[in-house]
This record gives sequence, structure tokens and C-alpha cells, in this order.
Amino acid sequence: MKLRELALMLGGEIIGDAEMEIKGVAGISEASEGDITFLSNPKLIRECSESRASCVIVKEEIPEIRKAQIKVSNPYYAFARLLEHFYIKPIKPAGISERAFVSDKARIGKDVSIYPMAYISEGASIGDGTVIYPWVFIGEETSIGDECILYPNVTIRERVKIGNRVIIHAGSVIGSDGFGYVFEGGRHHKIPQVGGVTIGDDVEIGANVTIDRATTGNTIIGSGTKIDNMVQIGHNVRIGENSIVVAQVGIGGSTEIGNFVTIAGQVGIADHVKIDSGCIIGAKSGIMGHLTRGAYSGVPAIPHRGWLKAQAIFAKLPELNKKIRELEEKIKDIERRQKE
Repeated sequence: MKLRELALMLGGEIIGDAEMEIKGVAGISEASEGDITFLSNPKLIRECSESRASCVIVKEEIPEIRKAQIKVSNPYYAFARLLEHFYIKPIKPAGISERAFVSDKARIGKDVSIYPMAYISEGASIGDGTVIYPWVFIGEETSIGDECILYPNVTIRERVKIGNRVIIHAGSVIGSDGFGYVFEGGRHHKIPQVGGVTIGDDVEIGANVTIDRATTGNTIIGSGTKIDNMVQIGHNVRIGENSIVVAQVGIGGSTEIGNFVTIAGQVGIADHVKIDSGCIIGAKSGIMGHLTRGAYSGVPAIPHRGWLKAQAIFAKLPELNKKIRELEEKIKDIERRQKE
């Protein structure tokens, strides 16, 4: 593909030979002659100059890189678009396998692919162009939107609503019972979990994620939100739009999370927490109460700048402890001298 064609597709400005032929897309270190790569970090200018790539996507022209360049506003996004263009093949509808179970009371849209051993329950609805891989279970009265992809061994329980263009990776469970019990008579009694789960458009859910159904009402995941592998989301949680939840996060029941929130890996969030839109939470933090817009880290979480200062002090504690002991000895020595 000619460089000028790629630039037109990306809405970018060419610096160099517009007729250059581009054969593939790769990272800086893996690129070969004929490949296009991208630069988003100025620290990698030297590495990029030494790369075998024929062209580099940049935000501003970089004279030190003696290669063809395409100037765009967001090089990383342009790189992602090119990866999709070169390597992601359009899905061709495969139809419904004879070895899949599809209830005659289920509603199946156009150009749907349902692979062997999938199970579609009574009253379920599958939108146009959706792909359901082997061993997927879809429960009663559950609706799946258009152009969704459900990878193998995904379980979608009853009365779950999933929007359009949702991707759910292997092994995830949507709509499992919330963890609700009441203690009476010396034992724990299960609280029936009769609610559902609602997932908006353009959501991506990683592998082995569990999203519990609500006790009553719905657990809600807003449109555009991305959830990494092995995340646990409790009953009646509400996550807003375009938020990011990184791997191994645990979110307690009835927590409310706003829009454009970033939650890094292994964060633990207690139940009934409120996190305002725009918050950023550092890895391994512990969250309780109400977080207003800002960046937070630590257990329990505090504003990130304060946490950095506290960490700096923490690293010096052995030295400070030594000085305190020395001062204590000096004070004791002074007191002894005064008694004499």
C-alpha cells in the first residue's frame, strides 16, 4: 500500500516519499524494511532512528529520524488503526452450527455465527452480525446486541442485557449471583439475587472476569468502558462510560464509579464506595468512602502527591529511627550529667 494512501486514511501529513510501498506494521524494535512504526515517546528517538522501519508515525516532524514520516495528532491511535487495517480480517458469517443448541423460542438476527456446543436458551435474543464461539451459554431472556463477539466458555446468565459491539473474552461470567447473605439463627442465609446486568455499547471485557447480577435492579457497565482480565465486579455496582479497569481489581457491591475513571491493577474497592468521574487510582490501592476527582494511591488511598511524599519518608524510616535513638542516648547522657 502506498504511503500516500495510508496518510489519506489517517488524515496525516507526509514527510518524505509519498510513493513508498508499505507492507506491514510493527513496533520499533521488530520492524523490518517496508514496515511502518510509530513514535509517541521522545526518549525512543535514537532507537527509532536505528530501526529498520521505512516510515515512522510522529506527532511533529523529527529531523533526527532520517526516514519517511507521517505527522498526525495521535501517533498511537494511528498505529492502532493501521494494525486493524493490515491484520484484522472482516468476520464472515458462519451461520448456526447443527451441533449448537438454539431454542426455537430464541430470536436470532441476520448474519449471526453460532459455533458448535453453544447453548442459546429460550427467550434469548442475538443481534445482527454477532459471533458466538463454542461452549458459550446464554441464559433465558438475555439479549445480545449487534456485532458482538463472545469467545469460548463465556457464560451469560438469565436476564442480562448486552449492547452493540461488545467483546467478551474466554471464561468470563456475566450475571452470576451477587454475594449476599444475612446471618440468622446461627448460620448464613442466602439473599435471592433477582436483578440483572446491563452492559452498554462498545464495552470490552477481558478473560475470566465476573460481573455479579444485582440483588434487585441492575449491575451496570457504561458504554465504552474497558475491563481487563480477572476483575471481580460485585452486585449493584454502577460503572460509568469510558472508564478503564485494569487486571485483578475487586469492586465491592453497590459501589458507584463515574465516567472516565482509571483503576490500575489489583485495586481493592470496598462496598458502597463512591468514585467521582475523572478519578485515577494507582495500583494496589485500597478504596473506602468517597473519592472526589483527582489521583489517589495507597492503603487506605490518599491523594497521590501526598502518597509519594509518604513513600519517600517511609524509605528513610530506618535512618530516622537510628537518629532518634542517637538523640535519646544524648538526652539521657545530658540528664545523667545534670544529676551529678
